[in-house]
This record gives sequence, C-alpha cells and structure tokens, in this order.
Amino acid sequence: MGKKQAGTGPLSRRPDNSAFKQQRLPAWSPSLTPQTVLPTFYILSLVCLLLGIWLLITVEYTYELKVDYTDAGTCEQCFNLRKHAIDSSTPCKCTVSFHVPKTFPGDVFFYYGLRNFHQNLRRYMDSRDDAQMVGRKNNLKAPSSYCAPFDYDANGKPIAPCGAVANSMFNDSLTVMYNPTDGSKIQVPLYRKGIAWYTDKNVKFRNPPTNNTFSLQQAFEGTTRPLYWQRPVYELDDIDSNNNGFINDDLIVWMREAAFPNFKKLYGVLNRAQGPFTEGLPAGNYTLSINYNFPVEPFRGRKELVISMVTWFGGQNYFLPIAYLVTSGLILVTAVVLTTVFVKVGKKGKNMEE
Repeated sequence: MGKKQAGTGPLSRRPDNSAFKQQRLPAWSPSLTPQTVLPTFYILSLVCLLLGIWLLITVEYTYELKVDYTDAGTCEQCFNLRKHAIDSSTPCKCTVSFHVPKTFPGDVFFYYGLRNFHQNLRRYMDSRDDAQMVGRKNNLKAPSSYCAPFDYDANGKPIAPCGAVANSMFNDSLTVMYNPTDGSKIQVPLYRKGIAWYTDKNVKFRNPPTNNTFSLQQAFEGTTRPLYWQRPVYELDDIDSNNNGFINDDLIVWMREAAFPNFKKLYGVLNRAQGPFTEGLPAGNYTLSINYNFPVEPFRGRKELVISMVTWFGGQNYFLPIAYLVTSGLILVTAVVLTTVFVKVGKKGKNMEE
C-alpha cells in the first residue's frame, strides 16, 4: 500500500487548529500610556544620575600618578642611545625625580605604561607558540611557523620563547627611592611575584620537565634567547630561581596582549610590611632609577611609571561615571520633550483640533 498523497489546494498548507499554531496562547502586552512611560523615563534618569555621581566620587578618591621617563631627567642620553639597534646591548642607566603630592593610602600598585604600542595587531598577536609556552619538548626545538621570522636565529637555532610578542618584551628595570626630609634614601619595597593571573601562571605557561639532576638550563639546551633579549629565558630572575623560564611573572604579564595602543601592565605591588610604607605610599619626593633597555623611538612611543590605588571599582577611570551622567541627561531631555508634547497635544490629540 502506498502512502496517501497529501491534499492539494489553497487549504493544504494551513496550520493545525491549535492554540500554539494559531497564536491563541495567553500573553501579556504592556499598555504604553503617558502615565506609565513618562514616570519610567524620569526614574531611569534619576537612577543613572545617582549611579554616575556615586562612581564619580569613587574615582575622585582613587589616586593615580604618571611619571613619563622616556627622555626626562638624565634619560635623554639613554633615549638617544636606544635609537640605534647596534647599541641595543650597551647598558644605560638613568634617574628621574618626581613628587607625590598626597599620600596613597592602603595597597598601592606600580605599573609600567607604554603609549602608541599596538599589541592588538593580528599578525603580532598570532606570532607566538602556545604549545611551546606550556613546556612541550617537541615545540621547544621546533617552533610553530606562526613565530616566523622570530622562530630561528641566523644560525638555525630555535628561539625560546619564539614569536614577535615574546621578542618585544618590556625589559626596563625600575627602582623607586623615597627621599624623606631628613636627607636619607629608602628603597620602596615591591612584591614582584604573584602579579600574573592564576590561570596563566598554573595552566597556560609551564616549564619543560626538570628534576634534581636535570636543571632548567639543561631543559632549554639547544635553544637560544630572543633577538632583543639581554639574557636567556632560564635566567630572567637573579633572585628567585623558581621565577625563571616560561613561568616568569614579567613574561606572563607581557604575553597577555593589550587591547589598546596606550596601556599599562602590572610591575609590582607595594610591600607594606616595612619602613614608612605600612599605611601606604607617603607623600614626598622620590627618585626613579631605570636600567634603560626598551626602545620606543622606532614606533614613536612613550614610557611611563604609573602609581595607582585600586578600589572595588578598579583603578582611576572616568569613562563609566561620565557615561552614566551623559545617559541620565539624554533620558531627562527625552522625558521633557515627551512631556511637552503630551501637554500641548493632549490625550488622543484633542488639543490639535482647530
């Protein structure tokens, strides 16, 4: 027996006579009248205004200080020296004096900032080997083609870590000295570990396997440092041997690319356990000492030290409070216009009758 042929004609494609297909399900449709819409606009405007004022006050009490040291103080000589690649390995140190106008209470964070450095370019972001960064031996000696031309050196030796991101790692060393009124000099103590994301430190970045008889240097044997690095990856930290290799905090922080050309990355956190820093960073005169290595002239950039507090809202950022205040103003203007139209026109447009 064959299947019964479906009927033809104008009613053959009519949906079933059900509540769902005939759209007879119970539904709620709001009644938009001036008495309900206008109060809603005024309430939204008031809410946005209060949130904007609250966030603005919070940001005003979040202190931030930026110290541009690109060619300031005695750094002009180093700035000119780093213009030429042939002098990239020549050591250069300089100092910049700056003043902190008011005390930074509580926890204080130190960042290095770069301007006009585009980490968000696609080819730049792709120029890395994540399999190598988790310590896989095969990728250690055979970097991904995405790293080219920073995958092998001129002698054909594999680079670890490879790629443009690692090759351009920020490598200035910063030391901040506090100068009290008694003429002494006190180094500002910083926590330089624990500044990377937990998932980055423990999941995305791992060193090649080592043991008591097989050192980290031996694990990286057969590889070479990136072209613009002063030292190999297994000697990045002279003080803490556990902070070397791919799990170095500074390397991990740098490898998380910034979304905008002007950005800052965490360098350290104030150690409040000693000296005059138990309550925070005191106001006064300071000196910034720099081992000047990172060149900025090729991309017409700038370098800066950023000192900032962090509250529940984050750092000092005026975007969100201004956005709330502007939104509040726009909603209020819209509400006033609608109210004016309603008053002049009236219900059902009766005031428009001639």
